[in-house]
Amino acid sequence: MEIVETREDGAVVVAPSGRVDSTTSNRLERHLTILLAGGERRIVVDFARVEYISSAGLRVMLVLARRLKDARGSLALCTMGAPVRHVFELAGFMPLFAVDATREAALRRVGGA
Repeated sequence: MEIVETREDGAVVVAPSGRVDSTTSNRLERHLTILLAGGERRIVVDFARVEYISSAGLRVMLVLARRLKDARGSLALCTMGAPVRHVFELAGFMPLFAVDATREAALRRVGGA
């Protein structure tokens, strides 16, 4: 899994690619933890290049959401393909997250645009 990080309009966009599963989710979690430790409070996770997410990846998103909530930050997920959206739906996680169709909408949601 590759993780591309960009800063756009006052927010950090984290865009993993490939699979977010038990093998790769720790890497994503470490990356996000470093951002939080560095004071980032507006984060967008762009799933455009993620082909699959497992329960381990869902856990990373839950932990991120809790930490940002505790820090009074903002999180938005965006550009989920059908396979990723399906896993979120099956797990009942869609209502727990702000999910946008585009990166631009997610940036607006977190106050980055």
